[in-house]
Formats: sequence, C-alpha cells, structure tokens
Amino acid sequence: MREGVVFDVEEFTVFDGPGLRQTVFLKGCPLRCSWCHNPEGLSGVLQLMVGTASCTGCGKCREVCRHKTCISCGECIPVCPLHLRRIAGEKMTSEELILRIRKSSDYYARYGGGVTFSGGEPLMQAEFLTEVLSGIPEVHRAVETSGYCEEDVFRKVIAHLDYVMMDIKMFDAVLHKKYTGVDNKKILGNARILCAGEIPFVIRIPLIPGVNDNEENFRSTAKWIAGAKALIKVELLPYHKTAGAKYAMVKKEYRPAFDPEQTVWVSQKVFEEYGIRSEVL
Repeated sequence: MREGVVFDVEEFTVFDGPGLRQTVFLKGCPLRCSWCHNPEGLSGVLQLMVGTASCTGCGKCREVCRHKTCISCGECIPVCPLHLRRIAGEKMTSEELILRIRKSSDYYARYGGGVTFSGGEPLMQAEFLTEVLSGIPEVHRAVETSGYCEEDVFRKVIAHLDYVMMDIKMFDAVLHKKYTGVDNKKILGNARILCAGEIPFVIRIPLIPGVNDNEENFRSTAKWIAGAKALIKVELLPYHKTAGAKYAMVKKEYRPAFDPEQTVWVSQKVFEEYGIRSEVL
C-alpha cells in the first residue's frame, strides 16, 4: 500500500471533465510556470500556509513554536485567534483515498461524472496514483496533467484512465523552457501517444498575455493534434489576474515574467480551420 500527499479535494466541480465531479489535487510539480495559481502544489511536502494579509502580529504562534525553523508541525494552528494558519497537504494511503472517493462516487455517477486527479502534477506521484486508479475501476477516472513525464510512466497511468485533460502550454521549445522551467519534448511526445490512442482526451492551453496567445502557437498546436480520433476538443483558459493571490501564504513572491495587465488575445479561428472543436473557459 503506497502513501501519497494530497493538498485538496474539491467537491461538485464542473470544469474538470465530464459531468459533475470531485477533484483530487496531488502535491508536487516539476514545472515552474510563471503564471501558476497553486503555489502550494509545487512542493511535494507538507507546508504551513498563513494568511499574512490579515495577521495582527499577536505573537501567539511564536509563543508555542519549539523550532528554530518551520517544520510544518502545525502546533501553531490552533492558537491563532483569527484562524489564519493551516497545513497544505495531507498524507494518505491509497486505501484511504479510495475509500474517500467511493463514499460519494455513486452520487457523481448519477450526474455523468466521476473523479479527476489534478495538481500540482499528479503524475509526479505516479505509483500512488496508479494504485488508487486500479482500486476504483467502477468510477469514471480522469486526470489533468502537464504531460511532463517519461513515456513509460505516461503509458502506465493512462492505461487506467477514461479521460485525459493535457496541457500544451507552448509549442516553441525555447519559450516553453523560459516560462515553465522545462523543455516540452516529453510533453509533445506524450501528446502523440494520446493522438494515436483511443482514450478520449482534451488539450488545454492556458492563454498567457504576450507569451503564447498568438496565431503561430495556436497553429503549431493544431497541426500537432489534428486528425486524432479520440480528441474531443481544445480548451482555451485565459489568464486570471488573481493567479498570485496565494504566494505570500507560502512565503513566496509572485513575479510573473510577463505583463499580467496586458489583455489576452483569444481566437478559435485556427482550430476551426483544422476541424477541431474549441471552447473558451
């Protein structure tokens, strides 16, 4: 039985796959996207999150702290009078997560849904994820992924899935590394696996102003995925200005390498040319 780290479980989600779903967020991500809106999902370990904007500096947390540096033990959480402190992340065994999913799986099934695994990057916990997926074959299983992993890992995980949502953030390899910290060779290779297979899938493009919201990027992506028989649609996700809201809570600074005030360019025309259905979320 494997153990994983989950940092959230959201109920009644409607944009994470077909029907009404629950979404499990697994901690840890190999990318460092300049626009990431879940900084608590980047590290694979438990983290203390503090709502610093509302903190009055009463000092009660320091009074109970027994450590020179924070180890995310959580001892300071119950003494905060404004309840501004919490631990991001919970260690769970595969059996515990399976039981939690099954508790409400019948309800979601009645509304055409199931469970979606997101992150962070869920494939960073591939062994744990596979064990959970194997334990819920009766549930509609989906994943939201960057696709950044080795081919054998990707194939092993998707063999247990009914639906895949995968990002192709940028087609240009140099720009991809500049804005995400990693090359996109593995991502495009894994996208090819989806295009050649029979698992229903969606390609997602987060639209970042002045970075990838241009016709050249759309056309290169459309060419790469055109003709895939299991492709359902492309989803365009315009950048949201609140992306940096949680960084201070995990002692990080939000410093996007682009102008977040710039207007995002959105167009579905290129995908229409290639006969690909697209949707703006």
